[in-house]
Amino acid sequence: MHHFAYTGSNLHCESVDLAAVAQLYGTPTYVYSAATIADNYNRLMQGLHGLDVRVCYAMKANSNIAVLRHFANLGAGFDLVSGGELRRVLAAGADVTGSVFAGVGKSEAEIRLALESRIHAFHVESEPELVRINHVAGKLGVKAPIAFRINPDVDAHTHAKVTTGKAGNKFGIPLAKAEAAYAAAAKCPNIAIRGVQMHIGSQLTSITPFGEAVEKLVPLAAELKQRHNIEYFSIGGGIGIIYKDALASGSREWWTSQPEATRPITPEAYGAALTPLLKPLGLKILLEPGRFLVGNAGVLLSQVEYLKRGQGKNFLILDAAMNDLVRPAMYDSFHQIVPLRRDTTRPAITADIVGPVCESGDCFAKDRDIQQLSEGEHVAFMSAGAYGCTMASRYNSRCMPAEVLVHGATFDLIKARETFDDQIASENIPAFLK
Repeated sequence: MHHFAYTGSNLHCESVDLAAVAQLYGTPTYVYSAATIADNYNRLMQGLHGLDVRVCYAMKANSNIAVLRHFANLGAGFDLVSGGELRRVLAAGADVTGSVFAGVGKSEAEIRLALESRIHAFHVESEPELVRINHVAGKLGVKAPIAFRINPDVDAHTHAKVTTGKAGNKFGIPLAKAEAAYAAAAKCPNIAIRGVQMHIGSQLTSITPFGEAVEKLVPLAAELKQRHNIEYFSIGGGIGIIYKDALASGSREWWTSQPEATRPITPEAYGAALTPLLKPLGLKILLEPGRFLVGNAGVLLSQVEYLKRGQGKNFLILDAAMNDLVRPAMYDSFHQIVPLRRDTTRPAITADIVGPVCESGDCFAKDRDIQQLSEGEHVAFMSAGAYGCTMASRYNSRCMPAEVLVHGATFDLIKARETFDDQIASENIPAFLK
């Protein structure tokens, strides 16, 4: 559920008319709902009631420092995958002592920064990485806390580009090699074994793979607790969100109207399925959700540039492009696109909804039915709070979009739109070309 809905004819985020945001800050602009983020976080925590749980927000989904500060205020830690992400957490005024550092290619500099910042644990993805962490920790005269990421070889039944728990993926250590990996870690003088971790993929729409993966790793976690006195079991993230019926999914009535067999994953159902498997372990449980917490908490606002009527095809050309929201081009992802001002008296048109970038792949939707819109009117891309602005680029020398955070009836600019001067500030023409 989320806090985006029409009030009268105008689309609102919480109590803010999104047309006012577009008018003040222009487009393309990302808008996030603080209330939706808090609701998603609290429902997830409540869904796992009875367990000792810590949520480490997977900040690759949305790394604006205002969003990070909001999560820190809610009590979350962070799931980090780079030194830059760690620095963002610190810039947000939070610490990383309750956070974990994942990723398959940690550099020496990143490991050093994480140790100096007192990271809760590294999620180690290979034996060579263990050797490097031990080496860096030795130079600093400290013990590095670690947990191995174990690949359970479970099919998450999600998009091939976001599956991470199969044997053919680059992530983690095979379950069959876990015991040997922990034995090797126990012999390292600068390593402290702290836990075990798994993560099988993103945008999962069924609870079954979660349960299958947890069941595979529970015996290992129990053995590691006995043999190495581990403190936690991290079960990763991956709960999927609604894209196709995104606007309607903001209401409780929509969720209850869905047939039980096809009902999307809820925090309550997730907790009901996994708590009985996890509770007997007596370990702290870490979660690393990203998309679930912020995906439906954000929209991308865009302005119509033209309605182009081609031969047998209409094109609704927007000022947003694949550089602003790459998911449709990269993953063939669906985003519901709705007008900021709904007018039921207008006819619907069928059009390809596209951006201005010089790529045929700069297409958000093909043959989509949408209310007829004119130049200067606005639309919102729903469920754009995750992997939107964090994956944006400057392709075609386009400036990066603005970001806004809504809280009740107020809204604040949390990232100004990039200017052209910002874009070229770090570039230089060498003397021999002058």
